[in-house]
Amino acid sequence: MNNPGVWPSLLYRDAEAARTFLTEVFGFTETLTVRAEDGVAIAHGELVWPEGGGIMYGSRSECGHDLPKPESPQWIYVVADDPDAVYGRALAAGATIAEKPYDTDYGSRNVGIADTEGNVWTFGTYPGTTSPATG
Repeated sequence: MNNPGVWPSLLYRDAEAARTFLTEVFGFTETLTVRAEDGVAIAHGELVWPEGGGIMYGSRSECGHDLPKPESPQWIYVVADDPDAVYGRALAAGATIAEKPYDTDYGSRNVGIADTEGNVWTFGTYPGTTSPATG
């Protein structure tokens, strides 16, 4: 397996606007964009996070199934060395801030920012635990 891990997959009404926001504001890197037959909609896209992992995304109209859009936004957590830098870019871009930067009782520095369609992305320094849960 070349790139293991869990990759969230998000569908957007305007995947082009989401791609631009996720790369220019959050700092993801575009690695793949496959256009639909119309040459406009995004059938499949991939963005990687500089510190590891990534997401897959696409246009809702090209998803190939009729799943309804969730009534509540999705929440995604991204490990980031400098959440305050992401916050600064988001403020400069006029993004909706869901949670201003804060420190947690488990040692993480976090910030929550909504994307172009209301999904909330939390960027934080907590990398998660690598040990399986017991008990």
